[in-house]
Amino acid sequence: MLTILRIALGALFGSTFFENLGKDLYTPQGYASLIHSYIKYGHAPAVWKAVMASAAAHAAVSAPLQGVLESSLAILLIIGLFTRPAAFVAFAFLTGLWMSEWGLGWIWELLMPMIVAASLALGPSGEYLAVDAALAKRWPRLVIW
Repeated sequence: MLTILRIALGALFGSTFFENLGKDLYTPQGYASLIHSYIKYGHAPAVWKAVMASAAAHAAVSAPLQGVLESSLAILLIIGLFTRPAAFVAFAFLTGLWMSEWGLGWIWELLMPMIVAASLALGPSGEYLAVDAALAKRWPRLVIW
């Protein structure tokens, strides 16, 4: 069951990557504009708005890094490589995005993918149809499997 959730979450990140790419959200201007709208219209805590403002101020770096992060998570989750660490990073990323969108979106819109990512980070999600399964046989003592 976790295999299906892992692949679905990876597909979510992949489709989000291509959607954002089409909207130019990985360009400094597009990224900064989106973040500024979160700051202006959202209800995130002031400290989180300061973090977002810093990301927007450094959009030349932040924007492409977010694109790399989203595409990397898509690939890692779909193929099942470093599944638990990738799921943990996905959970942290989605949590930050969820906080950024407080008051702007439906609460469950990101909460459900967060729950899936947490489940993948905590459960045996790299045991089937995953590169991790082959690597775990080779190096069974590593804790990341």
